[in-house]
Amino acid sequence: MGFFELLMIGIGLSADAFSVSVCKGLNMRKLNLGHAYIIALFFGGFQALMPLIGYFLGSGFSKYIESFDHWIAFVLLLFIGGKMIFDALHEKDDNEETEYSLKIGELFMLAIATSIDALAVGITFAFLEVSIFFAILIIGVTTFALSLGGVIIGNRFGAKYKNKAEIAGGVILILIGTKILLEHLGVISF
Repeated sequence: MGFFELLMIGIGLSADAFSVSVCKGLNMRKLNLGHAYIIALFFGGFQALMPLIGYFLGSGFSKYIESFDHWIAFVLLLFIGGKMIFDALHEKDDNEETEYSLKIGELFMLAIATSIDALAVGITFAFLEVSIFFAILIIGVTTFALSLGGVIIGNRFGAKYKNKAEIAGGVILILIGTKILLEHLGVISF
């Protein structure tokens, strides 16, 4: 498998991480590049780690993960998206600007939820005898770059429309979770 094919896989795998990064950027009143890099590192790191785990676990474990991975992603994204909507609708209207708080636990759950599919890709890499370290480097760097860009894009949009953007971000997370669930249940295919 060549560089271009791995890059396309990296872009495909990072689509959910990009969308969630946009949502994280929506919540920042002012762009905090340190937080943006941490978010991108989480998503890029997990997107690289999961194929590596899948590669070493091999195909014997895939049937166990495939039966419920979509439910994990769905529940995590539904919970976090619902919380974003709730917080936006119940935010106290004061003129005091509060700084965006980076919640590592929430970021950890989001990184897992958006990278579970990469586990199955790693199992596929084992069957195809792909150079796993080259593959995870490309996937991780691609996801890092797209996630960093997503935070910046989300911040540019969200700074003007804070509450509406936060509600939209929550809805997007719920829709991503629903899409993941429906794809794995065979209701829709992309």
